[in-house]
Amino acid sequence: MHFLEGIIIALRSLVANKLRSILTLVGVIIGVMTVIAVVSIISGMNRYVEAEIQSLGSTTFLIRKFGIITSHEEWIKQRKRKNLNLEDMEAIKENCPDCWKVGAEAFTWRKAKYRNKHLSNITIIGATANITEIAAHDVYDGRTFSDFEVKHNRRVCFVGWEIKENLFPDEDPIGKDIKIGNHRFRIIGVAKKKGTFLGDNQDDFVLIPITIYEKLFGRLSFLHIFVKARDFMSMQNAMDQSRVILRARRNVDYNELDDFAIMTSESVMDFFRQFTQLALLVMGGIASISLVVGGIVIMNIMLVSVTERTREIGIRKAMGARRRNILWQFLVEAVTLALVGGMVGIMAGAAIAQAISSFSPLPASVELWSVVVALLVSSSVGIFFGIFPAMKAARLNPIEALRYE
Repeated sequence: MHFLEGIIIALRSLVANKLRSILTLVGVIIGVMTVIAVVSIISGMNRYVEAEIQSLGSTTFLIRKFGIITSHEEWIKQRKRKNLNLEDMEAIKENCPDCWKVGAEAFTWRKAKYRNKHLSNITIIGATANITEIAAHDVYDGRTFSDFEVKHNRRVCFVGWEIKENLFPDEDPIGKDIKIGNHRFRIIGVAKKKGTFLGDNQDDFVLIPITIYEKLFGRLSFLHIFVKARDFMSMQNAMDQSRVILRARRNVDYNELDDFAIMTSESVMDFFRQFTQLALLVMGGIASISLVVGGIVIMNIMLVSVTERTREIGIRKAMGARRRNILWQFLVEAVTLALVGGMVGIMAGAAIAQAISSFSPLPASVELWSVVVALLVSSSVGIFFGIFPAMKAARLNPIEALRYE
């Protein structure tokens, strides 16, 4: 009964003093709101990124000039590395027994034009014929180019959904010629729509044979080699064999680090998790400051409440209430205040996360564990900062309390 009574008294106090209640709870609300919003966005991003990265496949890895760069010094160092080339790809294909499929992509940016319509900064990808069997380029209509077309420098292309929608809104693009930069290519296929990935449009690309790409657009400065192992068990062997082949071709001494990067979906995901965990820690620190401020405000308001209700406390003690009864009553009130702030913060944080998700490419996913943690933290704030006012109330002398006006 004392527990319910304490909750009722706390709620009545909130309703009776609305402005004071808002000012009391604003610190807790901001702290919890920040935690819920950040955790929701980060959790949603982790799930989304994991799903997108895993589309590369658990048996596929990527070899590229640049690895994951976390500092300017790393960027300067990796810029000095030699570019990968098609001969490196062929060497892996011929000498790696555990490499099932080996392909390559290079990319640049150009304008794409059809009649009086044009698109700027379209990603132009030069690729081997088997790249659609390794990387994720699903066919919506038509086909991709063949080995014959790659070997004979045919000017054919496989385009993303964005090209179809913007350049061919009312007609079938298959068989039509588009101009890429100053060169004409015939469309032979359209990719399925993929949407955006962290704000990056995945549908505004044109895929062309890598041989004609090299001939028309110059050196393969941004060449990526894709390798698909026969199965998951042979994945590590395939990576080790590819590493040995490239180190030998690039004359890397045994005591030197690789001058290229081998990346798997898991390694990219691990880096992303580390980044989001750091962001979560930073925002958690900011939220902690808000919660401490909110707790101090709750403590001060509870001290004011003790002063206002001194005579009430005296009457309760005169009628037989013990110290622990008074202590329990005020502690329950403090926890109730903090919990109300926590619940408002949870709702506000979830609303902010959903709003950000609706108006930006950032996804959001409210996690149950974050809600439970927010409520536990709010309760802890109420207990920690409510214990002093509750003890002060419990220690009041009943005779002096009854004389208080």
